[in-house]
Amino acid sequence: MNYANKSRKIHKNAETLAYVPKKLYLCTRKGLNMQIAFTTEFLEAYPFPSLRGRTFLVNRDEGWEEAEVLVSTFDYTVSREMIEAMPNLRLIANFGAGFNNIDLEACRERGIRVTNTPQPVIEPTAELAFALMIDIARRVSEFDRMIRGYGLPVTGEGIQFGVMRNLSHSLYGKTLGILGMGRIGQALARRAIASGMRVIYHNRKPLPTSPKGKETSWQEEVINQAEYVDFQTLLQNSDYLSLNLPYTPEVHHIIGKPELGMMKRTAYLINTARGAHVDEQALIEALQSGIIAGAALDVYEHEPAIPSELLRLPNVVLSPHTGTGTWEGRIAMCENVCDNIIAFMDNNFNKMNIVL
Repeated sequence: MNYANKSRKIHKNAETLAYVPKKLYLCTRKGLNMQIAFTTEFLEAYPFPSLRGRTFLVNRDEGWEEAEVLVSTFDYTVSREMIEAMPNLRLIANFGAGFNNIDLEACRERGIRVTNTPQPVIEPTAELAFALMIDIARRVSEFDRMIRGYGLPVTGEGIQFGVMRNLSHSLYGKTLGILGMGRIGQALARRAIASGMRVIYHNRKPLPTSPKGKETSWQEEVINQAEYVDFQTLLQNSDYLSLNLPYTPEVHHIIGKPELGMMKRTAYLINTARGAHVDEQALIEALQSGIIAGAALDVYEHEPAIPSELLRLPNVVLSPHTGTGTWEGRIAMCENVCDNIIAFMDNNFNKMNIVL
């Protein structure tokens, strides 16, 4: 279906709003499926309560420079040049929790608001991180490839079964190290603790714990059970190291050759955050030389490019940046984007997920 050249009023009772943009523009990479998210058909199929009759349709092709609201997806770069080409721009509503795809300094200079969708990404991303951890520990993907005969050593008779063959590792009793104990890190820790793992974490500072005997939320219980450690201790003691911190220039290549060298030779690296957290070439060398046991990756330093070395290594599990990629998560993110735009139009900034 062609969604171009469609436009509708954002609110049929526009006079009730403090501000109504004349044009909203959805930018995606290569006409991403997110086009579906703001079409009439999608909104009718999923009648978000937050919309309350306010519908969005976008004009993707003509006149985008005139837009006052820009809906960007996390894989689309909103550069200074693009921002400067949009003189009427007042809001960038980012579809995703991360916002390193947007030139925030250019927005700051213009007084442009930027929002994101942090809440809907928590559980899906933590779920995938835990799934990747199970996969790499129990060799699920590796065994699948071996049985199917996809490029890994298989005898003429097929994979061999036996009591002491095809062994893997249990998560129970192991130590999960979390770098970045925010909401996603806490949701991952909850799953790990429930599986009998010890959890240690490192942030810029320890999270406050709750007094014993006090009724607590699950987040407080997780923080009480997890142990704060310094960065070096985290690297040296983790059987599984999960990266769950947002990307900023300060944490570029926070995991490089020196850090990989501090990890156990039996340790696994899990990354569902941002590819640039890891020096990819250093990781490849560490995996090839046995400095660490393996890695499970959902993100890559130069997406969508994935180094051929990673594709060939049997001790690596790969997924295509799909941490939030569930139907439930995407629908919730769509609703969150709509909520942010509506709150902006209503001048209700307290209800926006404000980045800037």
